[in-house]
This record gives sequence, structure tokens and C-alpha cells, in this order.
Amino acid sequence: MPAAISDVHAPGTARGLVRVFTTIVLMLSVTGCVTQKSVTIDVEESPAAVERIAIRQARAAQNGAMAAGDHVRAATYWTEDVSLRRGLGPVINGKAAYLAQLQTPVNRDSLLVYDRQTTEVETSLQWPLAFETGTWAGHLASATGPVVIGGRYSAQWVKREGRWLIRGEVFVALTCTGIGCSYTALP
Repeated sequence: MPAAISDVHAPGTARGLVRVFTTIVLMLSVTGCVTQKSVTIDVEESPAAVERIAIRQARAAQNGAMAAGDHVRAATYWTEDVSLRRGLGPVINGKAAYLAQLQTPVNRDSLLVYDRQTTEVETSLQWPLAFETGTWAGHLASATGPVVIGGRYSAQWVKREGRWLIRGEVFVALTCTGIGCSYTALP
């Protein structure tokens, strides 16, 4: 699938495709399979690739806001009706509830700074929807603190008024260290 090829060579730019095609041409020329015919490759980014880049940039900006402790700015990437299934199972519905959850740590030792690392983004050609997957980590006390919990996530993005926003996220905790292993999951 062409979308997957450009996405693998993150951040999804045409340069990744050029590298793939250049490698193929070099491999063919070394094996003697290339004839004297010239080949033109159109490396202009597709609309889907541009949208994937926009989503990756939005996620990076939200990560930056989270790392800076600017939860209000981080919340600007959510729809009002965002829903979240937290890593250990609890559900949060709505932007206000999600924001409140981030802003009210019990104490400094319970403060987690979350970092999401996108591994793949797929956009719909029909609807203003996208699907993101990746890994997440909860850093204790600061963005550079030790990772005490982590796992995988998926997110649904929706494009509204020309801007990509997160409508839903599902996180699954899969690893822990230290204090993170004392957290309780819902059965």
C-alpha cells in the first residue's frame, strides 16, 4: 500500500519515497536488470501524506505541551466530546474531565508526564477521519523523569474546520517499573 510506504519513512515526506525508489533502481542496475529506458518518478506528496504529516505534527505539539506542563494547550488538540480509556482501564469522557484528570495529581510522586510516540497514521480518503497507533510512556515527576509505566495506544482523529483533533484515545498499559508496578488496573 503506497500510503504505508511513505509513512514508514517518517515523517512521511517524499524524500522517503525517493530513497526507496533509488534503492530499487540501484539494486536492479547492479544485477543487470535495468535497460536504457528512462523512468520518471513523481515524488509530489499526496493529499493523504500531507494529512498524515499534519497529524504527526499535532501529536508532537501536544507532547510538547504535556512535557511543559501546559495542559490547557494540550487540551486544544481534543474535541469537546473526547473519550479516553486510560492505560489501566478507567474511562474519562469529555475535554473538561480529561483536563481535570491531568491537572490534579495527588502529590509530586504521583505526577506522570505522558509522552506518545506515533508509529503509524492512516487517513480516510472518504471522510475527515484518521487512525493513529503508537507507544506511550508515563514519566515520573517530569518529562525527563524515569518511565514507570507504558504501553500501546490508538487514537481517532477528526478534521474540523481545517484542523485535526483527537476524538478518542485508548491506552493499554503493558510495562511498569518501580512505583508504576503498584498502580492498580481495573479488572
